[in-house]
Amino acid sequence: MQAVTFQAPGEVRVEERPEPDLLARDDAIVNVDATGVCGSDLHIYHGRVAIEPGFTLGHEFVGTVVAAGDGVTQVTEGDRVLGCYCSACGNCFFCRRGDFHQCDDGRVFGHGKTLGSLQGAQAERVLVPHANLTLRRVPEEMSDDAALFAGDVMGTGWHAVDQAGVRAGEAVAVLGLGPVGLCAVQAAKAAGAATIVGIDSVEDRLEAAEAFGARPVHLMEDEPRAAVKDATDGRGVDAGIDAVGHPDALELACRLTRKAGTVAAIGVYAERVQIHMGVVWIKALTLKSGQANVIGHVDRVLAMMAGGLLDPTPLVTHHMRLADAPEAYAVYDRREALKIVMTP
Repeated sequence: MQAVTFQAPGEVRVEERPEPDLLARDDAIVNVDATGVCGSDLHIYHGRVAIEPGFTLGHEFVGTVVAAGDGVTQVTEGDRVLGCYCSACGNCFFCRRGDFHQCDDGRVFGHGKTLGSLQGAQAERVLVPHANLTLRRVPEEMSDDAALFAGDVMGTGWHAVDQAGVRAGEAVAVLGLGPVGLCAVQAAKAAGAATIVGIDSVEDRLEAAEAFGARPVHLMEDEPRAAVKDATDGRGVDAGIDAVGHPDALELACRLTRKAGTVAAIGVYAERVQIHMGVVWIKALTLKSGQANVIGHVDRVLAMMAGGLLDPTPLVTHHMRLADAPEAYAVYDRREALKIVMTP
């Protein structure tokens, strides 16, 4: 089968790879109909997150179940499904608490040995461990483009808002208006936020945030701290969401958030960073971080999408073939696309 593999920083390649086989009773194999290029994939592409050369990339997929072990009870062969970006066993200490993203046996698709050696979904077929939790049936009327978001990007945006405890009437700042940040804008709106400030330096992303109900603030041309003070009677936002994964974004999120507020760092971090603990301490901020508990949120997110409360489809700007993956990565790296959906 054809698969997109990492070769070296700045280089991916489409290569022939063996078809996956069922390895456990609760495994399934999915024929991939659509897969996405994600900001997390760019961290690998840039060499910021290290994986082995030749490893298959990708952690977003929608497709059809073509094989399932006898322990798979929630989906069956022929079902149209979406996959969450990671797997979870459902039985360990963390899964029993609902912290599926911290499963002792959890593995992330397409991220190499460090995150479980689970080959990725930018391929014609993908092996799915613990399929009862990792897969969900796609509502009949939902497009592949939309469903692709529920298993990662929209689930991550919703997780950030949930982590931050956003309530009706509150104010939220979202730093970084890539797909995750824009989904966080939508999620904050759905949670009832009265004021949402979207901060970025890319004009079309600022325009998208405004269309979703946020006040756009240009990082370089405007003054984010003044804009937030103006929007919140000088207090600062109740929740600051770092959807970038950069020390400067985290620092700004802490500065923009009111006393006793919450900062949710949902952007990917792979290195040490310095944080002004004096600001966090004196303002009594709550700081939350980590991978998104998408499995814990996916059913709610799917229901909200099906009900029209969340709609990620405007974020899909490019459709490309799997065979053109090197160009897709280059386009995404140049910020010429918001979301690229690839089809085999």
